Amino acid sequence: MSKPPIDPVRWQAPPVGTLPDFRSAAITLTAVPGGEPEDVVVDGAGRIWTGALDGSIVRFEADGTAPEVIANTGGRPLGLAFARDGRLLICDSPRGLLALDPGSGRIETLVDTIAGRRLQFCSNVTETSDGAIYFTESTTAFTVAHYLGAILEARGRGALHRLDPDGTVTTVADGLYFANGVTPTADGAALVVAETQGRRLSKYWLTGSRAGTWQPLAENLPGMPDNLSTGADGRIWCAMVTPANQLADRLAAGPPLLRTLIWRLPARLQPKPQSVVWVVAFDAADGTAVAGMRTTHPQLQMVTGMVESNDRLWLGSIGGPYLGSIALSDTVL
Repeated sequence: MSKPPIDPVRWQAPPVGTLPDFRSAAITLTAVPGGEPEDVVVDGAGRIWTGALDGSIVRFEADGTAPEVIANTGGRPLGLAFARDGRLLICDSPRGLLALDPGSGRIETLVDTIAGRRLQFCSNVTETSDGAIYFTESTTAFTVAHYLGAILEARGRGALHRLDPDGTVTTVADGLYFANGVTPTADGAALVVAETQGRRLSKYWLTGSRAGTWQPLAENLPGMPDNLSTGADGRIWCAMVTPANQLADRLAAGPPLLRTLIWRLPARLQPKPQSVVWVVAFDAADGTAVAGMRTTHPQLQMVTGMVESNDRLWLGSIGGPYLGSIALSDTVL
């Protein structure tokens, strides 16, 4: 696959803050047909759903048994969320925002263009109580297959969009640095949005006097935040796909030509993210880290999504063919 060109700029990465020293946990692995389950969600019956590298949408029983391929998007499914009507909303790269009928397996395209251009890196999605669907776009310039190009460019090409019930698509905010996870606060008053390269979580207010404004929630994170989910107690779970990299930060601040040369290297010679299994839960009000887990595992790394179910935390990953799961009790500080 030929790589598109990149157009890097000098960029100053945010400072590297700190988080608590979370303890390790015993991880149970569940093999996923198609491999690399990027996100993981739970339906109303408690069943586990994920999207695989080969395009498969896979459903498991609540205990992680009996995997069944329900459909195939023909692309790369990323962030998932269940709509109020039971459809599974799917962010797919490069197909756009999709909706799956779990009963028939039929897939419908909801959004594949925005303002006349292709939506090629739809990243994560959620529906609010008024029927609006909010979804993130990591970059306008690349598909997920070339995500490293977006990181090396260090340009704010990400966005948050809204799809209204009448089909109108509105860009809520652009200029985001690799927009990724999006999840509502438990009271529905705001959305929390992750910027992977910006290493921050922000609240976008939906109601009240602050509606339509942004508020920082957790900044200067020491890792790269990916997908988000809202826990039963209202905490905001965040997958930390890999720790911040000081060399990458120095490269971003340096001559753009150097990153152009790195991009031209074969994939095997390009920098690799550090392998880790890392999730953090933040208080939705003040951004305090209230729970989490960090460890390493020979068969699981680069956690990109997580969801609570039956006293366990299920982990999606792009670092292998498995879902992981840990006891929620092992995430207590």
